[in-house]
Amino acid sequence: MDIETTGPDRSRSRRRRSGAPPAPPAREADYRSLRNPFPVMEVFSADEIAAMHLSALSLLEDLGVKVLLPEARRIFRDGGARVDDDSEMVFISRDMVDAALAAAPRTIPCRALDRARDFTLELGSLTFQPGAGAPHATDLKRGRRPATGSDFRELTRLTQHFDVFQMVSPLVEPQDIPTHIRHYFTVEAQLSLTDKFPFFFSRGTPQILDSFEMLALFSGLSDDALRAESHCYTIINTNSPRTLDIPMAQGLIDFARYGQLAIVTPFTLMGAMAPITVAGAVTLSHAEALAAITLSQLTRPGAPVCYGTFTSNVDMKSGAPAMGTPSHFHASLAAGQLARHIGLPWRCAAGSSSNLNDVQAANENQFALWGCLMAGATVIIHSAGWLEGGLSVSYEKLITDAEVLNMVAELCAGAKAGPDEIGIETAIAEVAPGGHFFATTQTMARYATEFYQPIVHDYANFGTWAERGAEDASTRATGVWQEILASGPHPRVDADRLAEVQAYIARRTAEGGAPPES
Repeated sequence: MDIETTGPDRSRSRRRRSGAPPAPPAREADYRSLRNPFPVMEVFSADEIAAMHLSALSLLEDLGVKVLLPEARRIFRDGGARVDDDSEMVFISRDMVDAALAAAPRTIPCRALDRARDFTLELGSLTFQPGAGAPHATDLKRGRRPATGSDFRELTRLTQHFDVFQMVSPLVEPQDIPTHIRHYFTVEAQLSLTDKFPFFFSRGTPQILDSFEMLALFSGLSDDALRAESHCYTIINTNSPRTLDIPMAQGLIDFARYGQLAIVTPFTLMGAMAPITVAGAVTLSHAEALAAITLSQLTRPGAPVCYGTFTSNVDMKSGAPAMGTPSHFHASLAAGQLARHIGLPWRCAAGSSSNLNDVQAANENQFALWGCLMAGATVIIHSAGWLEGGLSVSYEKLITDAEVLNMVAELCAGAKAGPDEIGIETAIAEVAPGGHFFATTQTMARYATEFYQPIVHDYANFGTWAERGAEDASTRATGVWQEILASGPHPRVDADRLAEVQAYIARRTAEGGAPPES
């Protein structure tokens, strides 16, 4: 767990010297199977949401989507779509979309590398991922830099440390690893450094099949066992407006065939790749997601697929992505309404456009995070670490954002109000008017376990804080991630199975690897 506690050896030594009674047990919190406790908010009326859904269906039927992969066009054609191969346009009827939505599962069990970390995706459940896919890494010790394999491994270890992250994400692209062997590196890093639900890139069938083979070797899965349940996931981004490219279409097909989870996420920016209005941008995003979900279900009815969205606006002065804005918040609420309209678990996103881990970064990430929470998101990606609109991941921001996520997870546990909690006999009756509750029976029993203990926040008064060096939160966060990397334990790994994976990587690398398809 990531909750700081007093070391047991030091506690026993103190008891031996003082004869004091045993200390209360260390605080424990389960962040692995969260449920969203917040009532959902709505930005549009039910009639408006229904109209947006019908508009998306009309868009698919009348305007169509461009599908660059011939195999995907064939699958659409075989499923009843009208296809023009010369223009690569596919026109999908609403009956096809309705059939796909009926086939897509409402509940998706996710099997982690350690089965104790299994979780389920469904409306009402809540899972967090850190930021993903940044080309740069940054921290206060080494500065901003092109991300490396070392950064990828370190950030994977930090993700492993915090139970509030149920899913691994590729926080950075290790740019010092050639693309034809990069998937070997990223998969092996996840298998050896984490026991959570892993992420695999969709960059062509050869790389996907390599990744599935490594997972099967490591987990001891037969081909049938792999296909029977979701043991990994991928992110599928459409190219807005209305384009599904070759690797993303192939990824949808391959993950569906193998029964692995695909999270479909159109990335739309109002005023740039989508209409400038929330309603227009979300309708376009919805249509693109429905097209991708339909391809998944035509490939294999019942294949695990998660509806997704990432819709924010651009800064109209510069054209740069702006995140954590009121429009971002509204778009998340609208996407949640559409997800509930079609009944599927869904993915939303936080994030920040700030260039460093400052007040702007905290404000934007938290505002976007609360948009996701109020929208009822099942999966919240980019919940920690993202800066520059996704161009960099900050080690310090990963820590400071994890603090907020821990506190959200605490809220998911709810609160009790039984006789023990009210404490008439063990607290209130023990204190005379004008007294204090520090030494009551209730306080002594709960003082070490009742409250969340922060990992980076400092509650000391000004004088004490100044005596300790007057460090701000980012500086303290540097110390936290350094300590985790210096001392954090690795998950237990079957050495023989890991050796099989490494031997497979060595053989495939010698054979030339697997260049990504484009």
